[in-house]
Amino acid sequence: MAMAHSTSTSPTSAGAQELTWRDGDMPYSTAFDDHFYCQTDGRLECDHVFLAGNGLPERWLRPGIFRIGELGFGTGLNACETWRQWKATRTAGANLHFVSFELFPMQAEELSRALSRWPQIDAERKTLVARWPEHPEGTVDIELDQQTRLTVLCGDALASLCASPLIFDAWYLDGFAPARNAAMWSAELMQQVFDHTAPGGSFATYAAAGFVRRNLTAAGYTVERRKGFAGKREMLCGIKPASDIAAEEH
Repeated sequence: MAMAHSTSTSPTSAGAQELTWRDGDMPYSTAFDDHFYCQTDGRLECDHVFLAGNGLPERWLRPGIFRIGELGFGTGLNACETWRQWKATRTAGANLHFVSFELFPMQAEELSRALSRWPQIDAERKTLVARWPEHPEGTVDIELDQQTRLTVLCGDALASLCASPLIFDAWYLDGFAPARNAAMWSAELMQQVFDHTAPGGSFATYAAAGFVRRNLTAAGYTVERRKGFAGKREMLCGIKPASDIAAEEH
C-alpha cells in the first residue's frame, strides 16, 4: 500500500547498507528496496507471525535454554519484543538465547531511531542500544540480563550458519521479501535452517511465496499455511518432525 512519506538518507559505515528514513523513523533499505518491518505495526506483526507462529511464549515455559534463531536482525525489533514477552513470562531456571544472522548490521543510533516508534519496548531499546558495539562486526555477544543472551553473527547467513554448532528450538525467518532478496530464502539456506533445528522445533515467517514453501518442505519441515498479519492473506509456519530424534540418535 502506498503511503505519503518524507525521506532522509542516513550516513553509513564501510560495509553497511544505506538507509532511507520514511515518516521520520521508519528505515527503508535502498539495497533491497524494501521496508525493515510491516508498515502497519511491526511489533504486532512480530507477535502474530514469529511468537504465535512458533507457539511462544507457551513453549519456553520450561527450565533450561530456549534458543531462537533469526535470519535478518534488522532493527532488532523482533529481539526486543521477544525479550519483552520473555521477561513477562519466563520461569526460574530458564534462559533465552536469541541468535540472529545479519549481513548489514545497523549502528546504535540507527537501531535507537528505528525502535523509538514503540514505547512498549522502550526499556529493551535502551538496553540494546547501550550495549551495542560502536562498530558491529564478526560476532556481537550481549548479555541483556541474567536470563537473556543476544548473539548477532554479522556476515553471510549461509556461511555463518554452516559454521555454527548451535541447534535451535524456533526460527524467525525475517529476511527482506523473497522477490527482493532470494538468497535469504534459498534451498541451501533453508536446508541449513532445518539441519540446525531441534526435533520438534519450529519456524515461522511472514513470507508465503511458493518457492519458499517448497524449499522449506524439501528441507524436511511439515509446513502449514496460516492467516497473515494485517490483511496479508497467508504466512508460513512449520515443525521439524519429532521422529527425527530417532534418526539423529543412530
